[in-house]
Amino acid sequence: MKKTIGFTLAAMTFVIGSTFAKAADVVWPTRPVQVIVPAGAGGDTDFNARQMARYFEKITGKPMVVTNVNGGGGTIAMSQVQGAAPDGNTLFFGHTGQLIVNEVSGLTDYKFDAKFDISCIAAVDKSVVLVAGKKAGVKDVKDVVAKGKAAPNSVIYGTELGGYSHLQGLIFQKQAGIQMKFVDVGSASDKITSLLGGRIHLASISYGPVKDYQTTGDMAMVGQYNKARNPLLGDIKTFNEQGMKFDMEKPYIVAFPKGTNPAIIQKMSDVMAQITKDPAYAKALEEGFKQPVAFYPTKEAITELNEVRNEYMQYKDLLRQKQ
Repeated sequence: MKKTIGFTLAAMTFVIGSTFAKAADVVWPTRPVQVIVPAGAGGDTDFNARQMARYFEKITGKPMVVTNVNGGGGTIAMSQVQGAAPDGNTLFFGHTGQLIVNEVSGLTDYKFDAKFDISCIAAVDKSVVLVAGKKAGVKDVKDVVAKGKAAPNSVIYGTELGGYSHLQGLIFQKQAGIQMKFVDVGSASDKITSLLGGRIHLASISYGPVKDYQTTGDMAMVGQYNKARNPLLGDIKTFNEQGMKFDMEKPYIVAFPKGTNPAIIQKMSDVMAQITKDPAYAKALEEGFKQPVAFYPTKEAITELNEVRNEYMQYKDLLRQKQ
């Protein structure tokens, strides 16, 4: 038995070693790499893509050209990458909202790895918080649960129906054991306006744009969606800390068209790993979106995405109702 195990480990070491050797030997990039981002300029996804591009050039000597392709909930950008040559010169940089939630909502009809080769999870957005407007009269999870149970559908949650924040609300609702009213209000800026005007009670938003409203008392931070508290968000508690078993972090994924050379996929993951070790990169994330460094190499990224997909698919019917 020991000999068999020893042989297996040796074989695994050889395979892993060969993979890394191929990644090191492959001549890539040979020209600027186009990064397709399924979001407009200035947002969190675009920010993370541009930080990656900045340090990618620093390491490889070749630039990444970030192209923002908005529309269709990310499907237009995804189709553009899928139709590109699988030569490593075009990649997708998006999050689970496009690659997984779109499938859950029915916007796409395929699993993420059917048309993409996943390279890595380049970063994880840990800055999103559940925010309550002042007129909602709630400060924390306990308050929201009490309000929701006292009067079903009295808590109004603002979102983009069928999207990522809609799913966040559905999972929160289930864990809280309440029934909320879901209202389609649009983008983050629209949510903020609606919260300040009292038209909605709750919304899921990145902390950066709303932190000043916490200081003025116009908004309360109900909870952060992270498994463990992101210290960059100050004293905002996680849902887990408030007795609710719930977390929903948002990974940013680097993916290539299906059929891309595995050595290129591995090399991109290796380069991203180097980027995350740069203190200047960590500082940029902290200053930009209160975001700590996070990274999953290829194998771990695929495992994580499959686990997330399995969890989210439980809400398929609810998300497709588009309440």
